[in-house]
Amino acid sequence: MDAIEAARAVVDEQHPEARAAFLGGSVVTGRRTATSDLDIVVLLHGAPAPYRASLQYAGWPVEMFVHTEATWHAYVERELRKRRSPLLWMCADGLLLFDTDGLGARLAAQARKLTAAGPPPVSSEEIDDRRYAITDLLDDLAGSHDQSELLFIATELVRRAGELALAVGGSWGGGGKWLARRLETTAPGLNTRLHHGLQEVLSGTVEPLVAVVDDVLSQAGGRLWVGYKRAGAP
Repeated sequence: MDAIEAARAVVDEQHPEARAAFLGGSVVTGRRTATSDLDIVVLLHGAPAPYRASLQYAGWPVEMFVHTEATWHAYVERELRKRRSPLLWMCADGLLLFDTDGLGARLAAQARKLTAAGPPPVSSEEIDDRRYAITDLLDDLAGSHDQSELLFIATELVRRAGELALAVGGSWGGGGKWLARRLETTAPGLNTRLHHGLQEVLSGTVEPLVAVVDDVLSQAGGRLWVGYKRAGAP
């Protein structure tokens, strides 16, 4: 059973009353791999939505994201504030499997409009928070001689530097493979430099990673330590 056939069948089995459904993720793109799952957004009239579930169907791993029209909008609004919305992208780039009453077409159009507009701008406070955290990690990297510590410091630096580059570049955020994919278009070449820097740390040399992280920081104002201040929660 191919991906589209399996996706339609599992929705029909789980939610025959569904208003619309989308198949998103890597299976509908050229990035499909042997371990790609079926990311399916299902729109219902009401309960039991909203919920998320992982299951196996016809040999396919399935991630099902079940919403009503109202909860879809609420979740997208919440994710937009984080500048990272998997739900929005599944509907913007995904395949509309079926649409009983026009809801799917409306949400797809809105999703494409929102993704094309880009994420909301990042605040100066958030940029400073990211600069401070990365500066702290760079200090840890310089001061540590323990290979186990260096592994985790370096991998955290790679992740945070990538996220800062996306924020400064006005890009949508992403985690895991999507962080790498977003960086490919927002900061060409950065993935390669970060990868090389991490490898060098594991070989005993920290300077290449420090250099690339400092390059990312320079786009946001450089390192930040002295003068950083945040009020605590009341």
